[in-house]
This record gives sequence, structure tokens and C-alpha cells, in this order.
Amino acid sequence: MSIRFSQLPWKWIGTAVTLLLLIVLGATSPRWWPTFSNWVDTTLAGYHPASSEEGEHTDEAEQPEHADHADPGSTLTLSPSAQRNLGLSDDYLQPIALEPFYRSLTVPAVITARPGRTQLHVSTPMTGIITHVHAVTGETIRPGDLLFEIRLTHEDLVDNQARFLETLEELDVERTEIAWLEGALTAEARLLRDRQYARDKLEARQLALRESLKLHGLSDRQVDWIAENRRLLDTLQVVAPSTDTHSHDEELRLSGEIVVPVSLVDDGGAGQIDSLADEEAVVPLLIESLNVHKGESVMAGDELCVLADYRELYIEGQAFEHDTAAVLAAVEQDWSFTAVVDGPLGSQEIEDLQLAYVSNLIDPATRVLPFYVRLDNEVVVDETNGENQRFITWRYRPGQRLRIRVPVAEMQDQIVLPAEAVAQEGADFYVFRRNGRERFDRIAVQLLYRDNEVVVIAQDGAIFPGDVVARRAAHEMQMAIKNKSGGAIDPHAGHSHG
Repeated sequence: MSIRFSQLPWKWIGTAVTLLLLIVLGATSPRWWPTFSNWVDTTLAGYHPASSEEGEHTDEAEQPEHADHADPGSTLTLSPSAQRNLGLSDDYLQPIALEPFYRSLTVPAVITARPGRTQLHVSTPMTGIITHVHAVTGETIRPGDLLFEIRLTHEDLVDNQARFLETLEELDVERTEIAWLEGALTAEARLLRDRQYARDKLEARQLALRESLKLHGLSDRQVDWIAENRRLLDTLQVVAPSTDTHSHDEELRLSGEIVVPVSLVDDGGAGQIDSLADEEAVVPLLIESLNVHKGESVMAGDELCVLADYRELYIEGQAFEHDTAAVLAAVEQDWSFTAVVDGPLGSQEIEDLQLAYVSNLIDPATRVLPFYVRLDNEVVVDETNGENQRFITWRYRPGQRLRIRVPVAEMQDQIVLPAEAVAQEGADFYVFRRNGRERFDRIAVQLLYRDNEVVVIAQDGAIFPGDVVARRAAHEMQMAIKNKSGGAIDPHAGHSHG
């Protein structure tokens, strides 16, 4: 007897298919189960049930509201004007994002000059009298701009120049006589040898005088100029040196050359920059101090002025002896440093600063270990007055006090907020999560770390990445909730007086 397929009970067929499907899923579970499990965990972690009040319509431009499972007394409504009064601009209403956090210690610091690079001391290599001063204190100039003109008065220098010229003239005479004798048919060999001997002595004297002039401060180019023009060098032009090259010829120029004084440079003057790209490449030098005046007599080696290049400075951190290990550990880990500048409008952070070097000496008096961090400077004011004098104001200056955060531990994927985003009441800490346009819910959170600048919040389900929280004025919002509920206002709540 045969049984047709259509006569089998449907429940048996369903049972067999189900068993077969379960067997297949069980056999292939190592392939699909991890992906499915991660998707479920991610979905549940980011889920916030939306409010469903009857008759309420949600504007697509508004942020979706969270379900109100909290005490209504923990909700605060702030109008747009109230939010502005609290400083809750768009910059302080940002969604939470996981980010790395470096637990750090804070040490005092001061901005310092880079030794041998920030300050350039310009001195005169020769004795003379200042005849012209072409720059003023505080003015910004460029390498190659004329600063001073000096009339040379050093007696030995003048004498050596005169002897050098006299030797050149005698040498020319001897060379002419030798050339004539070499071409004469009846020239005596002894007379020719005498002339050649005299020539050799003059060449030796010329070489000695050349070296003597160089010892007085003249360059090879300047001595060549004297020999070519057969004139004494009576005026020395001192120009601004370059911070990148250290050629002696760049700092001293002959009076016969055309050099435009820094105070007379205009758009059509010599030495002007050809393009904007060239101007950006030129180093701005600030005249920090002028030490001479017109008519003053100066000796060789006297300092004429001090120039400053503030493009790059150092921050000198002052780590105490017990913090030395933390500084060295940060160096080994190649972690960057953060500087904090306090001002009337609040604190400004300078991040991603790189270490220059750590001193090998601990100050015996203060027991402080200095370490140095590179700081790129920036221009905040660049003005040129009616006399075509340029004045620059830099953002950071040597002597300026600040603080440096030295990283001591790394924590990845953390919820990091400013300290102003958290309010404290007793042992509880709260943040205010935005729920719609004007509503803020007070949420209790657990802190993993806090200092005067930032807090790290535990990821225990109280708040999630993507939630928009108030990043400032949490203390004021906490006071508003307490005032609304009729509780006594504690003026010290949310503040730490450590």
C-alpha cells in the first residue's frame, strides 16, 4: 500500500522542516553567530525609546526626545534666551563622542626663548662713530635691511688700509717693469732677477696686510673692493643678519653698495619682496632693543642692538623631583603635551606639543627638573604706520606664565567632558542631557576621573555616545532645579574648595 505525499499530515511536514532548519543553523553557527550577537549588542546600546505623548507632533528638525522615566523634578525647561544667558551656544551643546583620554599631572611652566636662535645680538667689528641709525625699537624688519652706518676711525685699521693700497701701487709698478724687461732684447738677467725678487716681497706684504685687515673685521669681499677701487673704506653699513645663514658678509656691507635703509623702504624701493610667497618666507625680526645713538663712538665688539625671531619658542616646564619619573615615562611613550594658558576670558589649551629635550640637571635650590616643549607662535597684529614702519604683535612672548599637562596614563574610548558639564550634590554627580529644543533632563552619572579641567564618565548606560549634553553651566542648572522644587539653595553645591 502506498501513501501519497498530499495525504501526510501538515504538522509532520512542518516539524520535519523545523528540525532540519535547526540542524543547519547549529552546524553553521560559528560563521554567523558572532556577527549577529554584535549587531544585537550595538542596537540595544544605542536604543532610547521616544516619547509618545498623545496629540504631540514631532518636528523633524528637532532632536528626538527621550522617554521620561525620571522624576519630573529632574527636568528643566530653558528658553532660547535662558540658554544664551547661560552661555549654552552650539559649541557647548555637542553630541557625546568617545575619545582617548590621557590622565595627566599639571606642572607650572614659562615661555622662554630658544638659546642661540630667538635673540640675535648685532655688534660692530670695528671702531668708529655712529653716523646713522635707520631703525627704531619695536619695529619689525627683514634680514638685509640697513640698520646702522659707522664711520671708521680706528687708527690701526686706517694705517693698514693705506699701507695695503701703497703696496698695491708698488706691486703694479714692479709688474710693469718686469714685463718690459722680459720683452727687451738687451735685458740683463741680473736686473730682471732683482725686479722679480722685489715683486715677490711686495706680494708677500700684500698677503700679510690682507690678513691684517681681515683680523680687524673686514671680509674678503671688502678687501677685494679696496683693491679694485683703490679707495679706503671709511664707512661701514651694518644690516640685519639672517637667522638661517651665518655669513659674515651678510651683516657688513661696503659704503659703495646701494642698501636701502629700513626706514626708507617703500613699494618701489630696492630690496623689496617680489611676491607674496617670498614675503611669507622672509623672517620677521623684531628690534628688541637699540643700544646706540647717532654720534656715539663705539669700540670693536660693542653691541649695537638686539633682534628677536619669535616664530618658534620653548615652553619650559618645571617638574618637581617626584614628578620626574612621569615626565620621563611620557617621553618614552612619545606622548604629546598640552599647555594651558589662563586669561580673562577663560583657559586656552594648546594641544599636540612635542618635547624638545629634558634637562640633565636638577636645580639644587628648588629641586625642579626643567624640560622644554616646542611652541609655534602666531601673529595677532601686523600694522604699518604712515612712516612705513611695520609693527608686529605675537600671541606668545617669553616670560609668559602657563601650565603644562604631562600625560601619565592612557584611556581609550572614553566619555570626556569639561568639568563645568558636571554638577555635584553630596555624593552624586549629574549632567544635563538635552531632550528637545528647550528641555534638559538631569542624569546621574558615575565619574571615573576628574580634575579642575575635565571629567571622565563611566559608560554604565546613564548616557550614550550621540547624546547632546550641556558642556557648561551645570551648577547653575542644578540650582535652578532645586529652586523650582522649593529646596534650599546651597551656594557651594557643585564646587570643590580643595
